[in-house]
Amino acid sequence: MTTSIPIYQAKAELFRTLGHPVRIRVLELLQEEPMPVRDLLADLRIESSSLSQQLAVLRRSGLVTSTREGTTVIYALSTPEIANLLAAGRGILASVWGDAEDMLASLREST
Repeated sequence: MTTSIPIYQAKAELFRTLGHPVRIRVLELLQEEPMPVRDLLADLRIESSSLSQQLAVLRRSGLVTSTREGTTVIYALSTPEIANLLAAGRGILASVWGDAEDMLASLREST
């Protein structure tokens, strides 16, 4: 018998998966184009073992796919909606930070 989890719990798992800066950066890089591990390493400048761990988390969660071309492993976003989610995150941050800047400016003007 398969038990389904509530959508809110699935969303929480998704956001937990996104809760690491290296994973976010990997997804940002992959939204531009599929990339081999060596290119990801060149941009991220972290140990290959650390990148491997983060890619494994992203693969298990279904956010990225991997294909092998000879000895090279190429990673890609599993769905274009991931790029939309990253853009939504940027929009939310811009809005929140913008509001904070407006409040700070108002405080400075009132003193």
